Amino acid sequence: MELWFSEPHTKNVKLSIRVNRQLYSGESEFQRIDVFESPEFGRFLTLDGYMMLTEKDEFIYHEMMVHVPLAVHPNVKNVLVIGAGDGGVVRELVRYDTIEHIDMVEIDPMVVQVCREYLPFTTTGLDDPRVSIRYEDGLKFVRRCEDAYDLIIVDSTDPFGPGEGLFTKEFYGSCYKALHADGIMVNQHESPFYDEDVAAMQRTHARIVQSFPLSRLYQAHIPTYPSGHWLFGFASKKYHPLRDLREAEWNARRLSCRYYTTTLHKGAFYLPAYVEEMLVDVEPEC
Repeated sequence: MELWFSEPHTKNVKLSIRVNRQLYSGESEFQRIDVFESPEFGRFLTLDGYMMLTEKDEFIYHEMMVHVPLAVHPNVKNVLVIGAGDGGVVRELVRYDTIEHIDMVEIDPMVVQVCREYLPFTTTGLDDPRVSIRYEDGLKFVRRCEDAYDLIIVDSTDPFGPGEGLFTKEFYGSCYKALHADGIMVNQHESPFYDEDVAAMQRTHARIVQSFPLSRLYQAHIPTYPSGHWLFGFASKKYHPLRDLREAEWNARRLSCRYYTTTLHKGAFYLPAYVEEMLVDVEPEC
């Protein structure tokens, strides 16, 4: 008997992955958590039936969330990570010895527990002494912060369920307030490919543009995410993601990445024409 995991991407499209076995299934206060093992993608995590990461391609997402802003901002010492219970973002952050402190705010402690047990390839940085894990609502946490962080990374789930509050104008305004005068915020921005996702992407970007003086989107190819074409948001009080790229300085760190390079960094901000057309009414010229 064959076992398959299937996730609908639209009413007419779904992603199906052959599964060897289900390693874990449980229900937290917030969501259903499942871990599967597959011959093609290795172990993978789903929340409420939606793909969060796979062992084979998670490095793409996490490297693009972390190394893009770190190659631009010259002095990141204090970082706030919202969500990211799988630990992948923190794993990439702790590779920088210049970072002094990382607050990771995750609403669901069970996600962290399950990932520690079944997905150790993403959780290796969670025990770094610079990391403080706080189990609470990210929106409520950031409301209390002011002028506290150099970088905020919003590694949220999709804009419904537990992650819904992390896509509001209030939330992005609170992030702006929580950043230093030269702070950067990076967020996952959904896919621009399927019609069902476009409205959410445009709405999110419009709200960020209202809060930050500089906001740009960049892209990556992530095979197991809807359409494979995925966007990230770069919002800043001061730094431009291309004009302020410190290419030589970042390369001098000699960090070994499987996806990110400073050359790719530059290309990632040059979006396809169909995506640029979607942003005409919400993204100002910078």
